[in-house]
Amino acid sequence: MEQLVGRSEQSASPAGGADPGRATPRPSVMSLSIKEKAALYAAYMRFIDGGGLFIPTTRPAHLGDEIYAILTLMDEPGKVPVPGKVCWVTPAGVPGRQQGLGIQFAKNEAGEEARNKIETLIGGVLNSARTTHTI
Repeated sequence: MEQLVGRSEQSASPAGGADPGRATPRPSVMSLSIKEKAALYAAYMRFIDGGGLFIPTTRPAHLGDEIYAILTLMDEPGKVPVPGKVCWVTPAGVPGRQQGLGIQFAKNEAGEEARNKIETLIGGVLNSARTTHTI
């Protein structure tokens, strides 16, 4: 089975969060490619207001850090840009859980588009009881 692959593209500061010398920090940019419906289901955080996505990564991040994710979803043409913020952190060493972070989609057109696209792709398994990377 394909696994989620998260890869950092750039960061405004080491933790991707606020830089004390900068009035308006730029969000940390991450790229994520999901190639199977089961992997998308495991990453999607439907219980988050507006939707969210778990990104496996070893990059340090804190709750509230701004993230700009660029998603490639299965066989869909084009990439899906998703602005959001960190709302979940799974540190290294948690038994049975992959290290990474969850981002809550921004409450704007791009966030809504990402949520709709993901929910359309996973369709019938959206309310499944299968385990995910988060809950």
